Amino acid sequence: MSEGLLEIDDASFDSQVLKSEKPVLVDFWAPWCGPCRAIAPIVEELAEKFGNQVIFAKCNVDDNPITPGKYGIKAIPTLIFFKAGQVAEQITGMVARAKLEEAINKVL
Repeated sequence: MSEGLLEIDDASFDSQVLKSEKPVLVDFWAPWCGPCRAIAPIVEELAEKFGNQVIFAKCNVDDNPITPGKYGIKAIPTLIFFKAGQVAEQITGMVARAKLEEAINKVL
C-alpha cells in the first residue's frame, strides 16, 4: 500500500476520519474485489496529488464490518468523502479518474 494512504479500521474510524481537521476520502474495499484493485492505483495517484489537502484512507470491509454497515455500503468499491465529520460525497463502483478528481475539488 502507498505511504500516502492511511489504513483504518472500525476502532480508529471516529478518531482518524470523523474528527479529522482535513477532508478525508475513505476507500471501502476488499482484497478479492476486482474493481477495488482496479481503482486502487488511481486513488494512490490522487493521494500523491492532493495529499496535502485531503487525507486518503482505505478500510477493508471484510475485516471491519461495522463502519460499512453504519454507512449502508452494499457494493464495493465505495469511496466516501467526509468533511467535518459528515458525508460530503459518495461514489460507488469503478469510475474514471476525472470523476474522482471532480469530487475531490467539490469537497475542497
